[in-house]
Amino acid sequence: MPPYDDWNKIDDEEDEELLDASMYETKRDVILFCIDCSDSMLQLYDDPQYEDVQTCHLYTALEAAMQIQKKKIIVGPNDSVGILLFNTTRKSETSRNQGSEIKKGTFVFQPISPLSAPKVQEIIQLLDAAREDPQELRNTIPPLTSGRVPMGDVFTSCNWVLRDGAPKTASKRVFLITDEDNPHPSTGSRQLITSARTTLIDLTQAGAIVEPFFISTEEKPFDVSKFYSSVLLPTNLGDEDELQGDSSVLPESISISRIEDLLSQMRFHEVPKRAQFSIPLQLAKDFTIGVKGYGLVTEQKKGAYKYFVDLGDRMEVATVRTTYVDEDRQAEVDKSKIVYGAQLGAGAGVEEDNDTEDAGGGFGARVVKAGHRPFYTAEEIRSFRTLGLEPGIKLLGFKDISELRFEDNVKHSQFIYPDEMTYSGSKRTFSALLRKMIEKKKFALALALTRRNASPVFCALCPQEEKVDESGWTDPAGFHLIPLPFADDIRAAPIEEAFQASEEMKNSARAWIDKLSVKNGSYPPDSYPNPALAYHNAQLQASAFREEFDPDSFEDLTEPKVEMMHKRAGKLMKEWKEAILNDSSANLVVPAAGSKRKADVSVDEAEIKSQYESGTLAKLRVDQLKEFLKSKGQNVSGKKADLIERVGEWFDTQ
Repeated sequence: MPPYDDWNKIDDEEDEELLDASMYETKRDVILFCIDCSDSMLQLYDDPQYEDVQTCHLYTALEAAMQIQKKKIIVGPNDSVGILLFNTTRKSETSRNQGSEIKKGTFVFQPISPLSAPKVQEIIQLLDAAREDPQELRNTIPPLTSGRVPMGDVFTSCNWVLRDGAPKTASKRVFLITDEDNPHPSTGSRQLITSARTTLIDLTQAGAIVEPFFISTEEKPFDVSKFYSSVLLPTNLGDEDELQGDSSVLPESISISRIEDLLSQMRFHEVPKRAQFSIPLQLAKDFTIGVKGYGLVTEQKKGAYKYFVDLGDRMEVATVRTTYVDEDRQAEVDKSKIVYGAQLGAGAGVEEDNDTEDAGGGFGARVVKAGHRPFYTAEEIRSFRTLGLEPGIKLLGFKDISELRFEDNVKHSQFIYPDEMTYSGSKRTFSALLRKMIEKKKFALALALTRRNASPVFCALCPQEEKVDESGWTDPAGFHLIPLPFADDIRAAPIEEAFQASEEMKNSARAWIDKLSVKNGSYPPDSYPNPALAYHNAQLQASAFREEFDPDSFEDLTEPKVEMMHKRAGKLMKEWKEAILNDSSANLVVPAAGSKRKADVSVDEAEIKSQYESGTLAKLRVDQLKEFLKSKGQNVSGKKADLIERVGEWFDTQ
């Protein structure tokens, strides 16, 4: 019988067809930069990077948007980006473009459209002109001289721009950049706050997420409690009744004290947060809530290449299509008629003609003649793989968190978050379960099937409470879905014996190790981009924008700072190496039990020459003679006498 993996395997093309299509509903990403152009955003100040150069917050915001576009044109060419400016007197030039119905005081600088080099170069040209003339931005995008645009009108304009330009199935996000914490200081601000919150709800119901970037400086600190805490929607797991009474609840927002940090914060937040699955979580019989799963770590790979056909005067994209052909008739077969056959075992390869009738099978059984291949439909293959289960997570019980072993984490975990859209009350129930499990220090055992073509696995639901670290990064509240190993997945580690180092040697090594300890005792992966991927993308980016690529200008952040390491611990490392050389146990090897040690066949050429000159080559072993002849490219066949003669002939010719 062939192994399980063979008969449970489907061709890659068919496997893609069996995938749940909902995974790819939001494959494209749309970002709308909504940038404040008020007078404070255009106030000039000395550039911290360049001498005798002035810049402004608007310049930095546009530069950050440009850098995000340059990155996305390489890693996300199917994504779309747009730029909406508000608090400006500039008006749209045509009434037929997308966003033509936007409110007064807002301007569509770039409508939402697929990324292209000319689109990015438009911003680059504006920024270059602004670098030469600091007043260029004020002249090109003049600010309002009196009053401000109501934020309700800004959110409405964003909604219309996204409605006209964004694909319906794309993930839509609005990056709101402003330095004004109280846009409505007038007496009628309460009505404007209500209007802004209502239009923001309309925007989110259309599938958009607003991610604010608040610019706060010493001269003009940003206080979210003045306006935005009453407008922006909460995203935590608290009860809705509690949230309504708390006016200071904010979604995940970024308050930037240094304007230079705007780009680094945007680069982190521009990665779309797409759900990998949306399935029910069954807590008990007839008690189910909805959850979504997110991948916290996904390997970023190089973009896929397209195939082109050279037609002489033009290049056309070649599409790839898979067809199935009948071997006998050499004719294309209808895909709906394809069935899957398992590979036959060693004893079943001969098909015997058996005219006898099949034995009667019981209900639900299918009898296959001996020596014949069984066939299955795609639906049957799926049922084998899923064991007849539908996608979902079924809670089985609870255990103490101390019983969850580190080595049981064999794959990347997925982060589980409630989905209120599928089951009403999911958020409240999810939050209550999470709080109790954290309080009692428990984790849950569950049976999970996350996709229709996957196999069910046992998982641990590990709770995580919300916390903020020293850098300001927030770990959200939710569950980690950790796949647990089956008995077949567990391997025993080989244990090898060796001589233990002395305490003196350990202390000598510990001295230089302490000098080279990583800062804060951890490795921050978000600070170190993949150098191979970054180098590849930098070359593509230079080619796309017709820029000259300078390999020497590329900085690999993963390269160790060798000079600093030697300065800190070089002397200690040298002392440790000398101690190893003087330690007698360092050169001893423990022979492996039950294994034969091979004889040493290596022999010095000078020694063989000495034997040749003294006429005592016969004292050498056959394997030593063969090893010498082999190293000289000579024939090693024959008896010992032949080998001795061949060695002598070689020395005669030298």
